Amino acid sequence: MIAAAVYVLCALTAALCAILLFQAWRRTRLPLLFWSGLCFAGLTASNVVLVVDLLVIPHVDLFVWRNLTALVALGLLIFGLIWERD
Repeated sequence: MIAAAVYVLCALTAALCAILLFQAWRRTRLPLLFWSGLCFAGLTASNVVLVVDLLVIPHVDLFVWRNLTALVALGLLIFGLIWERD
């Protein structure tokens, strides 16, 4: 029960971070805010897959999909850091 609340709160926190980063990007147009927003949007997706994996359909193993979404999210941030290095 507590674990479920923590998983959902983590997903909501990542979503809120993504929203705030995209709002800041719309105001300032700083590219790093955009890439960070994309990263947190991907981390939100990863957390949602975690909730689905462990709480909604626990008999199906979504470990690979969970980690793949997190990898893509972090890859976007790394790409943005390298691309916007100047």
